[in-house]
Amino acid sequence: MNPASFYARHGLVLRQFVKFGLVGGAGVVVNMLVTIALNKANGGTVNAQRPLLHLWGPYYFRYTTFVWLGAFAVAVLFNFVLNRYWTFRHGAKAPFWREFWPFVLVGSVAAAVGIFVKLAFTNPTSPVYLPEPWWHENAGLASREYWSQLFTIVLTMPVNFVVNKLWTFTAVRRRHAESLAA
Repeated sequence: MNPASFYARHGLVLRQFVKFGLVGGAGVVVNMLVTIALNKANGGTVNAQRPLLHLWGPYYFRYTTFVWLGAFAVAVLFNFVLNRYWTFRHGAKAPFWREFWPFVLVGSVAAAVGIFVKLAFTNPTSPVYLPEPWWHENAGLASREYWSQLFTIVLTMPVNFVVNKLWTFTAVRRRHAESLAA
């Protein structure tokens, strides 16, 4: 296949994927800044596994999960606005909230999966636990807490793009346009 015809045929999707990745990269920075701020407010990453709420039996809602959800909430709003007005700016838009809630739902599913992935990276009994000496909770950039957050974001991004492109910024907009035309 000729590269020019491939680009002509798939150029918009490729540009959107690159833009989605750039927005995602900026969202990662936002996510990590919130993560750092929340961990610092809790006395550092050494306290990340501190239980906040007993769930049942040996299970607890831990501070690391609170950090994951807090950083997600801020980053999802940031990412939605940039994706709506930059990445997927072409075509008639549905009202803000009609596009926002599907975007949040997609992100929430990724975040729910991400909680388990992040916990697997930070749980010493997990087969994918980030081992010492590379990762630890003693200080700064080598923090298992920060790297697990970053790895989890990278793992969930491709599915996030595909579902948001096909549903949030295509199907929702198409349904809205059809409802206006009817």
